Amino acid sequence: MASSINRMSVVLFLAMAAAIMLTTVHGQGTRVGFYSTTCPSVETTVRSAVQSRFGSDPTVMAGLLRMHFHDCFVQGCDGSVLISGTGTERTAIPNLSLNGFTVVDDAKAQLEAACPGVVSCADILALAARDAVVLANGPTWAVPTGRRDGTVSRAQDALDNLPGPSDSVESQIQKFTDRNLSVQDLVTLTGTASCATFNDRLFNYQGTGGPDPSIAADFLPTLRSACPQNNNGAARVAMDTGSQNEFDTSYYTNIRNGRGVLESDQRLWTDNRTGPFVGRFLGLGGGPNLNFNAEFGQAMVRMGNVGVRTGTDGEIRRVCSAVN
Repeated sequence: MASSINRMSVVLFLAMAAAIMLTTVHGQGTRVGFYSTTCPSVETTVRSAVQSRFGSDPTVMAGLLRMHFHDCFVQGCDGSVLISGTGTERTAIPNLSLNGFTVVDDAKAQLEAACPGVVSCADILALAARDAVVLANGPTWAVPTGRRDGTVSRAQDALDNLPGPSDSVESQIQKFTDRNLSVQDLVTLTGTASCATFNDRLFNYQGTGGPDPSIAADFLPTLRSACPQNNNGAARVAMDTGSQNEFDTSYYTNIRNGRGVLESDQRLWTDNRTGPFVGRFLGLGGGPNLNFNAEFGQAMVRMGNVGVRTGTDGEIRRVCSAVN
């Protein structure tokens, strides 16, 4: 009997050790249900804030998703993109068209009233991105929480680290690899874009005085209408044209048909490293078909743990737009 108990103790110890290692290596200290005792209303509160905005503005789905992506690629998923002020990440050109800040602010205000100083802005953003996808008929996934908020937000960091609209596939892959994300993650996670980020592609591609020849001829007038040559650059264009408020695979159909809004998007189809993943999402071969919904949720969890701050690192902001 004693030996059975000892064997059981060893098995339980090894199982616990494996779980701890898995959390440390893959989750970096975050876990599902982090606030189950300290603020059990966190998920319902964030979901309610997203639902309230989504009813009047369905574009907030793409906005929150893109905001979470832009946050994680600059100093990790630490909520630094939410900080306002001169020279912050919010003022960088790639972030000028971000949409959904008020959703995070509303959820934060409610959570501060219910659980003061407990829930980070970084976690609210991660949860809001998931909830927005669900509201747009997309998949759901369990969001590990426990992130803390960063205290530094610089526009230059956003310019240096975010994938650019004219990035080569090589550059895009490198930026994902630097964050321990794969080529498949790149194709899965790559929404809206400001006209300022790709206006040259429509009117003066690489100084030619004409458009990028890879743009489908019947799509060029649509883009030029949305982004006139002399516009102020602040207008937004959905990268998933035709179903921007629905969560589906039409983005991949668009780039296959030469209707990618950004040059970096279009290159995903033509490059032999990324093109097969596009084809597999569309069921066109190049390997076993991929279930986009399932792959997307897994990729979001991986991205959501890039460079997170946990434990005593960082802070819990009282207001998401300002450090304490």
